[in-house]
Amino acid sequence: MKFLIIIPAHNEEKNIGFALGSLKQQSFGDFRVVVVNDGSEDRTPQIAAEFANQDRRFSVKNLGKSGHEPGAKVVRTFNKGLDGEDLTAFQVICKFDADIIFPQDYLEKVAQVYRENPKAGMVSGLVRIRKTVFEKALAYDFADEKKQWIFENLSSKNHVRGPIKSYRRECFEQMNGLRPVLGWDNIDVMLARMHGWEVLTIKNIWVKHLRPTAFKYKSQKAEKLGEYFYNIGLSLPLALISSAKSSWKSKSPGEFFVTMRTFLKQNSARELSREEINYIRKLRWQQMFGKK
Repeated sequence: MKFLIIIPAHNEEKNIGFALGSLKQQSFGDFRVVVVNDGSEDRTPQIAAEFANQDRRFSVKNLGKSGHEPGAKVVRTFNKGLDGEDLTAFQVICKFDADIIFPQDYLEKVAQVYRENPKAGMVSGLVRIRKTVFEKALAYDFADEKKQWIFENLSSKNHVRGPIKSYRRECFEQMNGLRPVLGWDNIDVMLARMHGWEVLTIKNIWVKHLRPTAFKYKSQKAEKLGEYFYNIGLSLPLALISSAKSSWKSKSPGEFFVTMRTFLKQNSARELSREEINYIRKLRWQQMFGKK
């Protein structure tokens, strides 16, 4: 079993050395890493090049500076890393962030799940963030005797998080890769399940997230939610109900109107096919009534 690991990176000089160092130390060694430098203005490409010069499993692709596109940019950068790669030479495709530190047995445990469960389409461990100052001397220590790392509570422990995505190649190909839109990291889960694959998290293994997400767009939550509802193909009734539920949960009536206004003004072509949209709409209705 061979892994293709694509790492989009932009101005990650403080973190990427730790990420690549943790991959270099993996007990499972059959992998290829492609760092896609997205127009960094710091030492990110130089640090990645040092690993490439020392270990032929690592390589670097340098891109020009691109515009800011939440969700879309990282997927487009990831796709640039796939260009020129023979995917048939790999059994697992990964999209990893440049600010993640992996325990030494991470890839080994992920590979084990794929080997033992032929229906596993997406697999990951859990993501933790530091609650104290990052100690570089303990970067690769996962005993965490000081209890410095806590679960990054942005989604359930059953969700394969965006910073550590891995896909069985057949699953990745059936869902036609990743969609360059806001919400891609929920869309992929739904499409994997649409094609009959299981989405699994390994609860006894975790990674360190050096630059916590902390919802980067918190001040724009309602706008992003409206755009997300459009991207996943919700109908107007579904968008109304979903927006109402979110605003009720947030105890913010105003959020409902902002979300719906944003949803209604979207007019770009959707990245999903009619079949995929129909599946997602059916799934959302089932979830509304607690049937799935």
